Amino acid sequence: MFKKWHGNPWAILVTLSLGFFMTLLDLTIVNIAIPDLGQDLNASLDQILWVVNAYTLVLAVLLITGGRLGDLRGKRNLFAAGVAVFTLASLACGLAQDPAQLIAFRAVQGVGAALLMPQTLSIIAEVFPADRRGVAMGVWGAVAGVSGALGPILGGALITHLSWRWIFFVNLPLGAIVLLLTATIIPGTRRPVRHRFGTVGVLLASSALFCLAFGLTEGQRYHWNRWIWGLLVLAAVLFAGFLLHERGRQNEEPLVPFSLFRDRNFTFINFVGVTVSFGVVGMFLPLTIYLQSVLGFSALKSGLVLLPVALGSFVMAGPAGALADRIGGKYILMGGLLAWAGGLTWTVAEADVGTPWTHLTAPLFLTGLGAGCTFAPMATEVMRNVPPRLSGAASGVTNALRQVGSVLAGAVVGAVLQGRLSSALTDRARESAGSLPAAYRDAFVGAFSRAEADVDARQQSGVPDGVPHDVAERMHALGDQVFGHGFVDAMGPAVYVSAAVLLAGALACLAVRRHRGPSANPHALPVTEPSEPSEAELKEAAR
Repeated sequence: MFKKWHGNPWAILVTLSLGFFMTLLDLTIVNIAIPDLGQDLNASLDQILWVVNAYTLVLAVLLITGGRLGDLRGKRNLFAAGVAVFTLASLACGLAQDPAQLIAFRAVQGVGAALLMPQTLSIIAEVFPADRRGVAMGVWGAVAGVSGALGPILGGALITHLSWRWIFFVNLPLGAIVLLLTATIIPGTRRPVRHRFGTVGVLLASSALFCLAFGLTEGQRYHWNRWIWGLLVLAAVLFAGFLLHERGRQNEEPLVPFSLFRDRNFTFINFVGVTVSFGVVGMFLPLTIYLQSVLGFSALKSGLVLLPVALGSFVMAGPAGALADRIGGKYILMGGLLAWAGGLTWTVAEADVGTPWTHLTAPLFLTGLGAGCTFAPMATEVMRNVPPRLSGAASGVTNALRQVGSVLAGAVVGAVLQGRLSSALTDRARESAGSLPAAYRDAFVGAFSRAEADVDARQQSGVPDGVPHDVAERMHALGDQVFGHGFVDAMGPAVYVSAAVLLAGALACLAVRRHRGPSANPHALPVTEPSEPSEAELKEAAR
């Protein structure tokens, strides 16, 4: 029944957006389920963190490879394979019986996402002409902006009314629909050309990204010891080896064509993409903890409080994409990043122990408006001058760098949050201990000094055996106050780091050349769709 839409660009866009939506939703939906996962599977904190990180790590490592495979094996084929792997892995995650199984299947989910995600951007760049690409990227950007914000909302509803397993089962009907649409709507490749895969380059790039992502993710947990720094150094060495290897293959079929970076916009917009991904993680990581652990909101209510972010992003994504067609994305991006940073700063100013949720609505909506101005113009500008034959490689590089930004945000913001929280809890405990009998003050302060920034530190308020009931109640009440005020003290610097990174992205926009119409193409790279194979390609295919 969908065959009449076969090859229709807008139907293709809807199909791609649905697949893209699944992968981005899983980046945030799991965070809201952490308490339930730990209780139901009897998982340690370290195991729970790996449930979250396994998906991101594998996704970051394999994105460049997935993009290149799309160029070589057909973008539709890789998109369909990615959707199938992701959907089956989601079923396995929902059926997992212990933490080890869940971690393993989350990694398989990352494989599926890495196969399908790069194809979305490159197929859009191929099926839409340059003068209409901004509107299409606006839809794509709306999906990118809203999916992350919807994760806590949808996850909270599913957990409240069903169970944590349904945050994975919800992907099953969606995946089946996307596979059906892919088979009937997206046309297959028309390029019967044989390509080489470049195994050495894939191994070097994947190994470098794995060492970098793993080192950044696990650095704080292992106190940045020698082997963590060794992994980061090894990542730099492997990356240097990858560049040397790719340099010698530029006249053949490189995994990362250096010609992409001759376009100044491609280079700087990719940096902006890193800052945007940093901002997303840096925003949701402290805010979700604040809403649940300080204000005491349920998973569902926490998600609903964050709804203005999704609404603001949805409102602005479409107009931002359309404006990018007319005037270019430079100043739209800059304005969005400035509004995003301003919204985060305003949110921190309003946040306190006992803050009514209504006080957070306006700053969160401003944050969403800013985020909505970034995704579509960023996608338009980064792919504007990319030749169609390199669109898969370009999309893989772009998405890989964005995932590195997410991993970097988790490491940096997490380290700042934990470091500041540890000292803030101790300072607040000392201030509050004066209202307790002298015999119990040291135990009260010592419990928070040993808490090591645990988000449940308020439960460790140091109540020894034999404490009178009235004193024990007082210590528990003080523990809640200490944690709440301590977390608010620590959240400010952590969020300010994200705001500063977003401001750096806004400054980078100054180096972007302003687009003045569909004909702009400073490096004379082809931007039209590949309607037929070239003569050289036909000769190669005939041989």
